[in-house]
Amino acid sequence: MARRRALLSVSDKTGIVAFARALAGRGWEVLSTGGTARSLREAGVDVTDVSAVTGHPEMMDGRVKTLHPAIHAGLLARRALPGDMAALAEQGYRPIDLLAVNLYPFRETIATSGVTLADAMENVDIGGPTLSRAAAKNHADVWVVVDPADYNAVLEAVAVTDFAGATETDPAAPAEASALRRRLAAKVFRHISAYDEAIAGYLEGLEESGRPDTGPDEPMAARITLELQRREVLRYGENPGQVAAFYAAATGNHGIAKLEQIHGKSLSYNNILDLDGALLSLAPFAFSPDPAVCIVKHTTPCGLAVSATLADAFARARRTDPVSAFGSVIAVNRPVDRDTAAGIGSMFVECVVAPGFTAEALEVLRPKKNIRLLAVPGADADQGERSSLLARAAGHEGALSLRSVYGGVLLQSLPDPPFHGREDPGWRVVTARRPTEVEQTDLSFAWSAVAGVKSNAILLARDGATVGIGAGQTSRVDSSMLAVRKAREAGLEAELDGCVLASDAFFPFRDGVDAAAEAGAKAIVQPGGSIRDEEVVAAADEHGIAMVFTGRRLFRH
Repeated sequence: MARRRALLSVSDKTGIVAFARALAGRGWEVLSTGGTARSLREAGVDVTDVSAVTGHPEMMDGRVKTLHPAIHAGLLARRALPGDMAALAEQGYRPIDLLAVNLYPFRETIATSGVTLADAMENVDIGGPTLSRAAAKNHADVWVVVDPADYNAVLEAVAVTDFAGATETDPAAPAEASALRRRLAAKVFRHISAYDEAIAGYLEGLEESGRPDTGPDEPMAARITLELQRREVLRYGENPGQVAAFYAAATGNHGIAKLEQIHGKSLSYNNILDLDGALLSLAPFAFSPDPAVCIVKHTTPCGLAVSATLADAFARARRTDPVSAFGSVIAVNRPVDRDTAAGIGSMFVECVVAPGFTAEALEVLRPKKNIRLLAVPGADADQGERSSLLARAAGHEGALSLRSVYGGVLLQSLPDPPFHGREDPGWRVVTARRPTEVEQTDLSFAWSAVAGVKSNAILLARDGATVGIGAGQTSRVDSSMLAVRKAREAGLEAELDGCVLASDAFFPFRDGVDAAAEAGAKAIVQPGGSIRDEEVVAAADEHGIAMVFTGRRLFRH
């Protein structure tokens, strides 16, 4: 019987040497192309060049190499049809029984900065999709692998069929092998579909962004196809009785998917939701000159602070609402040290996400079974690079946000964070009294901190820490009163006198300003833009409050 043949031509060479070596060790002939063939030969695997099979050299820097009847007839020939096999023999061709292909890294290429259209088009694979479609169409007779994670499963299944060639149409083929063939074929078509969609989306994006000749008439694509990979099956959803899983974009470059869990049991559905809120709340402090701590409960902050040390920032953030901090998720913009770990470890915390953890901090936190520790990759980078990593992990720099609604999906870009410590030239003082230097510093902190709070959002702050937070209310004045009540319940009533207030949207009536003045606020930062702005500014002047308009809204529903 003729030797079985496998064609291996991969861009991602993960595991390919071991795969090829295992096939060759079992008597298979290994065909290959270009860089894959070189890698296999360097590893000592005997390889037959595809050009030796086709009788035609590779052309145009490898653009044309597998597009030949000797290859495609070998993949498409149906072993159970005498006519197909006779046609092969007549041309001197032989069957190809296994194909391992993965495609040029188009998505990875366009994700890099400064990529040109020519660079992107050079990474559009032609031969790979054509080969894999042919093999997938004939999966009853041909094994096809586009994911290196499937190599071992294929080797095991092929061993079960004894390499003698039991195919799906052969009664001797085990049911498990036939099912695996179908799953692998389905993965091929899904993989190619997502690949083509990425190319189409990229080209449409050039048009919609005004390059090269058109204007941005439609900033969002007319049609999108998402490729999501299941990362983890969760124990249950928001409540027992609901099934749930965590899926991430194929590239996994943003948000929760980018984090590395270094300690603790698996994340729950609610943990992931809270981590999302924590990362969004931390984003404005990614470039902060000071250590910052965000404590999040039920996706919205219940305490934020900056300070000279991370441990002090944690203590000040916690005191805003120590009751809500129980069972919270904490995000910080510096590696966690021993002192900070001691503070965190003194209470029940679900998750901590940080650029890293010192060895001393891990000694404190790892004995706690119920805490999950997650690190942003690149913790050993310098502060500037670490800040950029934090901003990316929080989902910015081109990421999109999807939210399901009844009957559809909403898609939007994420807002640019009001980065703490960076001046905003759009701010405008609209009252007779200007903020003092101290008030201006607190207003900058409060505006950054309120960005993560659910609407209607009111945040009271003083000396770089929250004093009270009102969130999720149906009126802004209710949120103002809730923020004051929270401050008093936390024993921070003295901090109210001289505090500043941040509102994520404009005040529709003066009652919110009156409530702020009654609480002791001396300065307010808000977007402005209400038809009653004059009335609201007049109320601030009556109370001697300095007010700043930012010109931008920070709604977070």
